[in-house]
Amino acid sequence: MTSTPTQGVRTLLHPVSDLEAAKAMYSALLGVPPQTDSPYYVGFEAAGQQVGLVPGGGPQGMTSPVAYWHVADIEAKLAEVTAAGATVREPAHDVGGGRLVATIADPDGNVLGLLQDR
Repeated sequence: MTSTPTQGVRTLLHPVSDLEAAKAMYSALLGVPPQTDSPYYVGFEAAGQQVGLVPGGGPQGMTSPVAYWHVADIEAKLAEVTAAGATVREPAHDVGGGRLVATIADPDGNVLGLLQDR
């Protein structure tokens, strides 16, 4: 099987119940202020990682953190992982600025994210 390589896990999203409390705690943990600060998403960049806080788990209903693997071609990677046993939970879609995201579940039900920047 030929596979396209990933660019690694560089984005972690965390569902939070209290955005202000989470923002204060993650600012202290990461040692940096938020780079993006809105009512629906707070994002930090620290040591090459994107860490996002999503109030109430967002529209996708996240109940636990999701690690996003960065890929060059999200549709090709979705085809590869579904052929290998993954299930698409959230098809690829644009979340703004040309960034495409999708989520899959592995055979044990663990949720993983895929992310492609244009």
